[in-house]
Amino acid sequence: MLQTPASFTPLFAARPDPAPCSFLFHDGRLLVRESDLSLPDGLVLDALGVDRARLQPLGMYGERYCQAGWFDSEPLPPPGFAWRSLRSLFADMHSELVGLAARAAQVAEWARTHRFCGACGKDTALTAGERCFKCSACGHMAYPRISPAMMVLIRKGDSVLLAMHLASPTKRYVPLAGFLEAGESVEEAIHREVYEEVGLRVHNLQYFASQSWPFPHSLMLAFTADYLDGEIRVDATEIADARWFGPHDEWPERIPHVSISSVLVDAHRPPGR
Repeated sequence: MLQTPASFTPLFAARPDPAPCSFLFHDGRLLVRESDLSLPDGLVLDALGVDRARLQPLGMYGERYCQAGWFDSEPLPPPGFAWRSLRSLFADMHSELVGLAARAAQVAEWARTHRFCGACGKDTALTAGERCFKCSACGHMAYPRISPAMMVLIRKGDSVLLAMHLASPTKRYVPLAGFLEAGESVEEAIHREVYEEVGLRVHNLQYFASQSWPFPHSLMLAFTADYLDGEIRVDATEIADARWFGPHDEWPERIPHVSISSVLVDAHRPPGR
C-alpha cells in the first residue's frame, strides 16, 4: 500500500548532503530518469537552473537526505529524463521511493501555493522547528493542507456495496468515499455521504485503517458499516452505478494494493472471487 517507508524521518530544516534525493515536480508530475526511474542528481539540478531556495526539506530516508521542489513553468527535461505522473509510477517505481514521492508532492505543492500570505498577500518564510510558513507582515501561519475523507464498505449479510464514481479515473467499483465538511466528524460524514450517494442508512461503524493519498492532499479514513435500511438510489451527479456484490456475483478484478480501497475490498472478498 502506498505509504511512507518506516526508515523515513521527517525534517523541518535543510541538511547538507552531497547526493540528496531530489523530488522535482511540475503540474503534479515528477522528474525521473527514463531508464531506471531514478531521481535527478546535482548536475541535472544545475542544468535546469533549480532555485535552491525553493527546495523544501523533506526528511531522512535512512542516511540520505530528501528534498522537494517545483517549477512554475515546465522546463525541457535533460536528455534521458522525463516528467511522469505519480499514478504512472505506482507499478514501476520501487514502492518505498514512490511512497516518498507521494509525500514530497504534497510538501512541494504546499510550498508552491504558500509563498505569499493568504491573509494580507505579503511574503512568507519557513518557521523553525515545524513545517509552517509564517507571514513576515501579519504573522499569519500556514501549515500543509490535509483534507480528511471518509471511505466505507457497507455490509449486508454476505454481500457488500460497491459503487462506480463518475469522477473515478479508473472506472472501477469501489467503496463509497467523500470529503468531510467543516465541523463534521468522520462518523457524521459517513452517514451523510451514504445517504446522499446511495439513499441507504447504516449502523455499527467500525474503523478499518487510514492512508495518506496525494491527489492532491487527502487523508483517507476507511471504515466498515452494516446496512440498516433503504433501497439503492444513486446520486446521478456523483455515482454512475452502485450494487451489492455477494459470494455468487462476479467481483471487480483484483488489483495491486496501492490504495486502501483495494485493501478494504480484498479484506471482504469471498474465496475464489
